[in-house]
Amino acid sequence: MTIDSIITSGVKVPGTKLARETTEFIRDTTSELIYHHSRRVYFFGSLQGRNRDLSFDPELLYVGALFHDVGLAEQFRTSGRRFEVDSAEAARQFLHSHGVPEDSIRRVWTAIALHTTPGIPEYMEPEVALVTAGVEYDVLGIGYDAVSDADRAEITALHPRPDFKRQILQTFTDGIRSKPETTFGNVKADVLEHFVPGFVRGDFVQTILDSPWKE
Repeated sequence: MTIDSIITSGVKVPGTKLARETTEFIRDTTSELIYHHSRRVYFFGSLQGRNRDLSFDPELLYVGALFHDVGLAEQFRTSGRRFEVDSAEAARQFLHSHGVPEDSIRRVWTAIALHTTPGIPEYMEPEVALVTAGVEYDVLGIGYDAVSDADRAEITALHPRPDFKRQILQTFTDGIRSKPETTFGNVKADVLEHFVPGFVRGDFVQTILDSPWKE
């Protein structure tokens, strides 16, 4: 059995060429931490989709989940953009190279770009909603009891999370430390405030008051 024919908790990893090459790309370009986290995002997102009775494309959800944190990796974080955009752009290029239709690419791009923007993805296409749902479940524990203990144990046995809280926070810090301005108005400002001495978060109110407009 290959890693991309596994059925866990009733959720099957797509057995397509695109999914297999997605797995290979992520394993070649990211850490074990990000790989296991991203696979869990797919499984947990799929379970949330089942719980919500959403009809989604498993292949697109898989690509979105696997690519969502690629922008934290050293080779993808030099653009000066938000890491979510770097992740989405890496996915776009990958999908273009595989001849994926533009609407499917747009859904994956949006799912990745919005995965740290709470309150919006849940109202969009299922793949967009479920990448965020999977991330929120694995990182924040939102909706923790919506997944059974047995399903949770099966997924984490396949993709373990030892010392995950500390390690993911370190990974976030390393991925965005060099571009602190990209955290203005988003949740990653909290990460830098905790772990980067001297970081001063942007203030939306002060930005308005200091704008060049007289009134």
